[in-house]
Amino acid sequence: MISVKNLHKAFGPKVIYDGLDLEIPRGETHVIIGRSGEGKSVLLKHLCGLLRPDKGRIEIAGERLRLQDPASLAYVRGKVSMVFQAAALFDSLDVRRNVGFYLDEAGKLSQREIDERVERLLSEVNLPHTGHLMPAELSGGMRKRVGLARALAMEPEIILYDEPTTGLDPVTSDVINDLMVATKKRYDVTSIVVTHDMKSALKVGDRISMLFERRLIFTGTPQELLETENPYVYQFVNGLSEGPITRGDDERVSQQVAIRESQLMKKIEEPTAQ
Repeated sequence: MISVKNLHKAFGPKVIYDGLDLEIPRGETHVIIGRSGEGKSVLLKHLCGLLRPDKGRIEIAGERLRLQDPASLAYVRGKVSMVFQAAALFDSLDVRRNVGFYLDEAGKLSQREIDERVERLLSEVNLPHTGHLMPAELSGGMRKRVGLARALAMEPEIILYDEPTTGLDPVTSDVINDLMVATKKRYDVTSIVVTHDMKSALKVGDRISMLFERRLIFTGTPQELLETENPYVYQFVNGLSEGPITRGDDERVSQQVAIRESQLMKKIEEPTAQ
């Protein structure tokens, strides 16, 4: 469904990707993890045609993305919707008009059909009868759910989630996670989720990739992620924060891992000793 081959991207002297490859089959939820500044959100912007690669090839549902070709861009954007980190709702529009914005602009449905679809989608994200509210009247979690309803309005085949649980409390985060899982089952969509939230990654992801120093250094199932011996992945997943790491630091990271495991064992043994 999504194919990224030999992707290169730089902003001036800052190199973001140096030959990134990614393949995502239809119907999969693929999670991208990694430190801040590694280019996770930049990848999403490439996939929906907001950024042009310096080099490489991106294919969406078998169609090569060519930003200079209006027909190619329209084809891809007709299949892809994005749920933004801060929801990106139009503050001057109420919830109904936010969710139905693209439907209103497309002009292919009657007002009654648009209203019916909007209300159905709001019910699916557990916000029935809220169409009259303004974004300023919504909590952070409610705004994210409205953003998801808006993304679903055009019946996309692919949904891109940019940090969907950032800034939310644990209970609300889990509500969003459950909605992402339910959305996949209900619509059979292909999804890419960019997140720092490991609980979310493990719950929603069919496969998880880690972006590190311009390339993906790991791709596997949630179980494979937890069992990996890759020191960079282990450090990120387990929150080992004793200084930044770079390629070539395998020995130092392995020492950190050994120290953390020793500390954990001592905590486990302490009650017994007492």
